[in-house]
Amino acid sequence: MESFSLILAIVVITALAFDFTNGFHDTANAMATTISTGALKPKVAVALSAALNLVGAFLSVEVANTISKGLVDETGIRPEVIFAALVGAILWNLLTWLVGLPSSSSHALMGGLIGAAIASAGFGAVHGGVLVTKVLLPAVAAPVVAGLAAMVSTRLSYTIGRKSDGKAADKGHRVGQIASAGLVSLAHGTNDAQKTMGVITLALIAGGAIAPGSNPPTWVILSAGLAIALGTYIGGWRIIRTMGKGLTDLQPQQGFAAQTSAATAILASSHLGFSLSTTHVVSGSVMGAGLGRKGGVVRWSTATRMAVAWILTLPAAALVGAGAELVTGLGDWGTALVALFLVASSAVIYKLSRREVVDHTNVNHEEPAGVVTQAIAAVTPPPASPVAAGPAAPEPAAQAADQPLTVPAPEPLTVPAPEDLAAAFPAQATAPAVPAAQAADPAPTAAQAVPPAATV
Repeated sequence: MESFSLILAIVVITALAFDFTNGFHDTANAMATTISTGALKPKVAVALSAALNLVGAFLSVEVANTISKGLVDETGIRPEVIFAALVGAILWNLLTWLVGLPSSSSHALMGGLIGAAIASAGFGAVHGGVLVTKVLLPAVAAPVVAGLAAMVSTRLSYTIGRKSDGKAADKGHRVGQIASAGLVSLAHGTNDAQKTMGVITLALIAGGAIAPGSNPPTWVILSAGLAIALGTYIGGWRIIRTMGKGLTDLQPQQGFAAQTSAATAILASSHLGFSLSTTHVVSGSVMGAGLGRKGGVVRWSTATRMAVAWILTLPAAALVGAGAELVTGLGDWGTALVALFLVASSAVIYKLSRREVVDHTNVNHEEPAGVVTQAIAAVTPPPASPVAAGPAAPEPAAQAADQPLTVPAPEPLTVPAPEDLAAAFPAQATAPAVPAAQAADPAPTAAQAVPPAATV
């Protein structure tokens, strides 16, 4: 019983550690656009988001019930399985944070849980219907729906405010953006904090601490809310920069439209019990807002990298979770080995992140070019310059627009003195001597009149 209590405590602590990583990994979902447009200062934004994440954790338990009761079979699930699932989710969160990619913490958690459950009890331990209807389908539909809603909202916002005063409209949209960012933070706490609640509740059921089918206890709700709020306050600045500056350039109207659309989608899905990825929703709404403004662009290279990370999240976390479960199945020393691996890997990732520090002081700097972009720039030859063209003269029309056309006066012509010519051309200064016969008879002879034949 003592060893069981120890493993259960380890699972709860690891789940709260995942919740912490979920907080700083997903801060960008709520505050990236607000920070990038200057509506709020970075530290103020993350503090507001942390407080609202804590409040949102108490609003609902529907998503927690989806994870603790619906995704996997409760019977036969050991606490070690939950621990292995959390290892896969945490490592994927840290890896994607290191490279600044806003992947889904929700899918990382569910992928780890699926892989560990399959490794422990086979494919029958996963409820396929729940996986498809409440995880996979929302993952595909959420960014599309949120993106279309944000694009329409952005166009309406610009159309309605076309005749309004520019500064007053910007100020109004910034205020609205702060309110919508708070709504996204509230929705994030309602949706994402519940996933950790569901995992801890599942571990408590597996360990026999509470009865099957129970709702999360109050202390579980409170601890999960505090963990995600603390992680949010730390701020995942790398992902905030990617979401705010690397995906598209947003104006206050676009930021307001993107966050309002995202908050609506997240709150609706939480009410229905869908374990929706807030990252997918917010990323889709940001892209939609970028396309909604005339002349707006989306950096598709960044969007492609994000899409690849989304596709890999479930299988990658599942593989790590399955591998961790196979090791923990060897006994207590196997569980200790997995815990040591998790701590060591986290330390290495943190050490690597110190090579290029991103924090609130440089979060709004432009995202550095990716590896592919740098490689293309290295092998691309510079543009060919005109041969012997010299500096281009300004066009008269362009010059006339700035200043009147002026023609410089010609310099006076100077004739060199004979002495200077003699010094410069000594061979030509003295005329060659004329033979006496030729001087007496200046008329040339026939032989002299014919030029000599050219020597080949």
